[in-house]
Amino acid sequence: MSELLEARGLGFDLDGTLVDSAPGLSEAMDMALRDFSLPAAGVERLSTWIGNGADVMVERAVRWAGGDLSPAFLQTVRDKFDHYYADTAAGGSRLYPQVKETLAALAATGMPMGLVTNKPTPFIAPLLQSLGIDSYFTVVIGGDDVVAKKPHPAPVYMTLALLGLRASEMVFVGDSRNDIHAAQAAGCPCVGMTYGYNYGETIALTKPDRVLDNFADLLPTLGLSSLKDQEA
Repeated sequence: MSELLEARGLGFDLDGTLVDSAPGLSEAMDMALRDFSLPAAGVERLSTWIGNGADVMVERAVRWAGGDLSPAFLQTVRDKFDHYYADTAAGGSRLYPQVKETLAALAATGMPMGLVTNKPTPFIAPLLQSLGIDSYFTVVIGGDDVVAKKPHPAPVYMTLALLGLRASEMVFVGDSRNDIHAAQAAGCPCVGMTYGYNYGETIALTKPDRVLDNFADLLPTLGLSSLKDQEA
């Protein structure tokens, strides 16, 4: 068995780690593209564009669709995307298996938890509330809250400061190379989830401290009782 990871606090990515948000993102993006007579990308293709924030996702979509890449046009498409995503975010997102139960078990230990996502900040709170996990996070950092998004370590540093933790004391959990690179640059131990959005690459390539297939496996990785043991 791998050596346990010690943590006094936890940081989590959102899209692809806690939440399968690709359907809602894809629906909003496709409607925005169609408004400009551009082809719809579809959820499978769009899932490979998630991770660097909405502006980059829009640019990737417009580039794929053969559209105008001028800043003015990209902003217009982004505005359309935001308009549609306000309606599709909640209905097009679902928690990955055992996420809510695992977060509840972690919260019961009193361990502080932060959320660090490149998602535009205005969409985060309504999404967390709709999924019933908003109460678990002491700190929530969105893509509009920092000058540099993941993979830059700035949002991880901000989370550490707000939680009052040293880098070695917070384990960061994500699904993409952006998450792992940000955690590594900040000096945090990190866990990579295999099921999320990582540009079609295996998360193991970025060499996180642990690679997990199931979110609930985080509990024994941290030396805590598994969900099965807690139910027994």
